[in-house]
Amino acid sequence: MCQKKIILITCWYGSYPWYFKYFVHSCRYNLNVDFVIITDNQENIENKPENLKIIIKSLNDIIKIASERLGFLVNIDYPYKLCDIKPAYGFIFPEIISGYDFWGISDIDIVYGKIREFITDDVLIDYDVISSRHDYITGSFCLFRNNEYINTLFMKSRDYRKVFSTANHYCFDECNFVFKQLSLGQSIFEVDCEIESMTHIVKKAETNGELKALFEFMVVEGTPGKISWNNGHIYYKNTFEAMLYHLVRFKRECTKSTILNPIPDVFYFSATKIYK
Repeated sequence: MCQKKIILITCWYGSYPWYFKYFVHSCRYNLNVDFVIITDNQENIENKPENLKIIIKSLNDIIKIASERLGFLVNIDYPYKLCDIKPAYGFIFPEIISGYDFWGISDIDIVYGKIREFITDDVLIDYDVISSRHDYITGSFCLFRNNEYINTLFMKSRDYRKVFSTANHYCFDECNFVFKQLSLGQSIFEVDCEIESMTHIVKKAETNGELKALFEFMVVEGTPGKISWNNGHIYYKNTFEAMLYHLVRFKRECTKSTILNPIPDVFYFSATKIYK
């Protein structure tokens, strides 16, 4: 049986940051997953692997396409607002996800490990939505089965039109900013939220038997140090293997933006730097 096909979509506007080279490098070790970056950046990407595709579109192009597909004016006044739109990528970009079994949302502040060792075909057969955390839908990495029901799942939120048409960032792709409460074990339905987020939607649909969702802790975040990248594998404390390291805090707290050139087969993350 042929391996099920996965494509991960990221939108990025402006210059690529210093850590982008590590994202690109880790894509090379996941040739059984395709990556797409939609961007206005036309600079050459050094050592770009064949499974990483760049699609040039301006932010205005995205606004026009999304507005036409959704049937109302979408407000994306600044690039970070795209986070709210992420769950609609499968609906907005049907030509990109055509032929794939699953499409996903991702970021470039990520160094990947071996994705398909965590996301096996058995997992893809069993589940319709796959989050890389146990407590909420993750905008840094989440997979969606490529079918009409799942591709329009975001429309089940009573607030999606408000979210997509106003300038405020609502963290719609995840959990409306209630990370702490969820990490402490509270249910999304017990927490006061301004809008109905994707975590609300997926949890409700799962409860109603409309889909199967996997919430599994597969990520390293924060700045714990003691992380190694070894020939495409990520290990924490040389013991626990992770699917990805999300640099959400590390990229801000790194005291030396180290670009190892060339990037070696083995390197390490402390709490503040990258080193051989």
